[in-house]
Amino acid sequence: METIVENEWALEDQQLMKDILRRVPDALDRLHRRYRPVLKSIIMQVLHDEAEADDVLQEVLLQVWDRAPSYSSGKGKLMNWLCTLARRRAIDRLRQQSAYRRATDRYEVSCNVSNIEASESHTVEREASRADLRSLLHQHLVALPPNQQEVIRMAFLEEKSQREISALTHTPLGTVKTRIELGIKKLSHALGGLRERVV
Repeated sequence: METIVENEWALEDQQLMKDILRRVPDALDRLHRRYRPVLKSIIMQVLHDEAEADDVLQEVLLQVWDRAPSYSSGKGKLMNWLCTLARRRAIDRLRQQSAYRRATDRYEVSCNVSNIEASESHTVEREASRADLRSLLHQHLVALPPNQQEVIRMAFLEEKSQREISALTHTPLGTVKTRIELGIKKLSHALGGLRERVV
């Protein structure tokens, strides 16, 4: 009896993947309904955050949609492939969060040092230099993609929390975090040689 059920499940999986390959409109929704509980559980074991887990699950489903041709039932069960994708994507998100926290910590240290220096001295020369630097930072900020520009302005100039930004822009929290991280990386790279002047 178990073998019959397993065979039926495997046949349904094969049909599901064929439908995804053919871009049948409801195929991804069927995949979501079928595997959501097990994939969400795997992601939660890594991230321990409901909103992040939902966001990563969406990324996994999109990855399946994009990479469906690379799946082969001859190499293993669909569930095993999906579980591997979910685990890897969750670990990637964990690494991104760690990198983002490090970048944010460096930014806060930089701001604190700048604030102390500003309170100690307000010479005309220093103010002129800072005006030039602000202009330079603005030039690099506007060079970022609009979605990164928006979240960085809101996070660092308007001092909004990531959850507030997520709500205001109707963007998943994980996407907001990724955009901030990418924007900070690009700004750091663009201003690499000027770090001593910024700090």
